[in-house]
Amino acid sequence: MSVIINSTIKTNPLGIWYIELNDTTRDGHIEICMDINEYAVKIEEIGAEYGGDIDIVWSAEDNVTPEQINEVRMQINAYEMERQQML
Repeated sequence: MSVIINSTIKTNPLGIWYIELNDTTRDGHIEICMDINEYAVKIEEIGAEYGGDIDIVWSAEDNVTPEQINEVRMQINAYEMERQQML
């Protein structure tokens, strides 16, 4: 059975988004990622602890704007395209 990692898009008082990772198997194990590259590194680290058997569940806090969510999506897409080109 895979481990669930909650990825929540949040925004700080300055309106800058970040992603909070919560490993649901560990109480209080939260990682903060300020960009997609940092997020990818943290997900790989967490995934390695579980042999890559993780499921990621995305959500966003109510105060996150659709534009911020779209920016996260675009950065994820750009990151994935960059990784594919490296292979």
